[in-house]
Amino acid sequence: MDHHDAHDLGLAHDLKAMTRLASRRRALGWFAGASGAAMLAACDGGSGSGSTSSSSSAATATPTPTATVTPTPSATATSGSCVADPTETNGPYPADGTNTSSGVTSNVLTAANVVRSDIRASFLGNSTTTAAGVQVVLTLTLVDVNAACAPLAGYAIYIWHCDRDGKYSLYDLPAESYLRGVGVTDSNGQVTFTTIFPGCYAGRWPHIHFEVFSSLANATGGRYATLVSQLAMPSAACSTVYNGSSGYSSSIRNFAGVSLTGDNVFGDNSSAQIAQQTPAMSGSVADGYTASAVIGIAR
Repeated sequence: MDHHDAHDLGLAHDLKAMTRLASRRRALGWFAGASGAAMLAACDGGSGSGSTSSSSSAATATPTPTATVTPTPSATATSGSCVADPTETNGPYPADGTNTSSGVTSNVLTAANVVRSDIRASFLGNSTTTAAGVQVVLTLTLVDVNAACAPLAGYAIYIWHCDRDGKYSLYDLPAESYLRGVGVTDSNGQVTFTTIFPGCYAGRWPHIHFEVFSSLANATGGRYATLVSQLAMPSAACSTVYNGSSGYSSSIRNFAGVSLTGDNVFGDNSSAQIAQQTPAMSGSVADGYTASAVIGIAR
């Protein structure tokens, strides 16, 4: 499957460089509108038919933000055992109101039932399809790197990723809305999602996208992300899952053609950042996996 993230080609690589010099909001503003979305989709290369619009029930207009806070992408400040996660592209399939596909802006963040811990089933429109794949229970711990890695409670984290075939709901699969959801961190700074192990598509290291918001109100009210980044799936787990589950057959070939150091998203990060962006995982294909990762932000 010839499927690349928006950051995988030359133009998107330049966009990431731009965001190191300007706010994420300014970069998005530069690409705003249907023409900007077409450029992002062109960078992605699509999955055959290209990006498609979501159904009308999944499309919601997003209010114009009044403020946004973006940590320095190259920040590597440490405190204790945590580092600041780098800012990464949200790609062409975020469904967070920041991009337009075929003239329609999809924003699951404004859906009443987007806050959920099990994100495997579609929840918008008429579909309740559950994404097939090896189960992963993922716990994320959000910390403040400028306060001795203190946990941050009451923050909202939105995650999304492709299915085992490397396809994204609401774009490659416009009738589906699975593998997307929001959780709110508890007093320990933690939030847990039940999902599946993402597939590997051509040109990208297997990954999970996430956005961090300082409150649930900011998450559901518009584009107020404090951090946009990605998690890199562990190499050993990728090999085990892709070779041990028949549903991931296309990922075997795609995974053989990528590397973490050569990835256009993760490749320029420090070793400390990569270590933190890679979840610790245990389990098996038959029983599923548990995974955990720390997300550091510099407040």
